[in-house]
Amino acid sequence: MWQQAERYPDPAIEILQPSFAKYRLFSASVERLASGMRWAEGPVWFGDGRYLLWSDIPNDRMMRWDEASGQVCVFRQPSGYANGNTRDREGRLVTCEHGGRRVVRTEYDGRITVLLDRFEGKRLNSPNDVVVKSDGSIWFTDPPFGLLSNYEGAIAEPEIGANVYRIDGRTGAATIVAADVLGPNGLAFSPDESLLYIVESRGVPNRKIRAFDVVDGVKLANGRVFVDAGPGTPDGIRCDIDGNVWAGWGMGTPELDGVVVFDPAGEAIGRIALPERCANICFGGAKRNRLFMAASHSVYALYVNTQGAAGG
Repeated sequence: MWQQAERYPDPAIEILQPSFAKYRLFSASVERLASGMRWAEGPVWFGDGRYLLWSDIPNDRMMRWDEASGQVCVFRQPSGYANGNTRDREGRLVTCEHGGRRVVRTEYDGRITVLLDRFEGKRLNSPNDVVVKSDGSIWFTDPPFGLLSNYEGAIAEPEIGANVYRIDGRTGAATIVAADVLGPNGLAFSPDESLLYIVESRGVPNRKIRAFDVVDGVKLANGRVFVDAGPGTPDGIRCDIDGNVWAGWGMGTPELDGVVVFDPAGEAIGRIALPERCANICFGGAKRNRLFMAASHSVYALYVNTQGAAGG
């Protein structure tokens, strides 16, 4: 049974390289905010309301944790088997839905706007994770994972390849920016948006995090391996303001489950051990210095000595 650390520093926060020491706060420990999910995913922070939203995919719902009260409640059910979430640059919720096989935006009044559900007449697979660039464009991954069972979507045959897409923020036009990522999953822009990191969750022989140059703000080029995950499984990722990549990680073993932090050169510099495999993360809190971790049945949080980059 997991228990919050009673002493500082929390042994769950591991310094793998000296460069990570400055990001660990001596008197901060991992906290469990909520539990009881079947598969927690897609956390997103709403600073204007001081609350966190996340997806509980198999339960077909989205959940909400209130910072002021600590209360947890259902935000939306059914949710279309929602997975990844983010906010656009106007503060609206953007969500990937397995069930609807679409990317949607929640308007200020609660209405749902479908941003994309087909490309060139073919249905999307099961949009997985999403980020928004400073120009308002929406970038998302579309693997077939939600088509593999009736547990996180509905069994169906794919109509289109597992691609990474860009939706233009002004016109709504969609383009494929990467078609060669095997099982595209989590994604994140570097702080200056010159790079896009994409998790290749079906990489051979190992899963990988790949890096791409962002060309003219609209295309990707020069794809290469940023991290070879070896026996691990990277999932959702986010960058901090120093360009470090924080990755949800796991394979169902104590040695792997949690979050692994990589510097801009791709070296693992730190780790946050969790009792459950971590699917996805985001930064939030009043100063964007609190890391929220959606991990299997639970959601955890940790204050860190950095801030999340914009757009996650």
